[in-house]
This record gives sequence, C-alpha cells and structure tokens, in this order.
Amino acid sequence: MSGIRPVRDEWYGYLGGTMTTLAFLPQVVKTLRTRETRSISLGMYLLFTAGVFLWLVYGIRLHALPMILANGITLLLSFVLLVAKWRWK
Repeated sequence: MSGIRPVRDEWYGYLGGTMTTLAFLPQVVKTLRTRETRSISLGMYLLFTAGVFLWLVYGIRLHALPMILANGITLLLSFVLLVAKWRWK
C-alpha cells in the first residue's frame, strides 16, 4: 500500500456536511420562489433549528471545521425558512 495516502477522517465530515446541507437547499429555494409555507411545520422547524444550533455549538467546542461549516450554513438556511413561515403565514 505504499504510495496510497489514507483519506483523512475530516473529509468524511466535509462530504457528509456538504451533502446534508445541499439536500436542504431545494426546500429553501422552493419556499422563497412560491412563498407557500402552509406545508411547513413550524414546530418541526423550531425543533430542527434548535438542534442544528446545538450541533454548531458542539462543533465549535470540538474545533471540528466540517461540523461548524455544515451546521452554520444549515442554521442560516433554517432561519430563512422560519422567517418565511412567520412572514408569509
């Protein structure tokens, strides 16, 4: 196995964080385009946003850049949906 470098564990975090964050993006885009928020559960998104915030804090405490980036971006997107839900009732 000489010459082959192992993948650093952090890259799993970067890839997983990128995929889960990008998976969230179509819902945000659709909501902003249509301004239709009736199908969005306020309770679910409040709980989700709180959970993402806690994951972000955890990532900061661990100095885990993949967790910080993914959860920071997802938190921002989640806030966008919460504001849209509140504004376009």
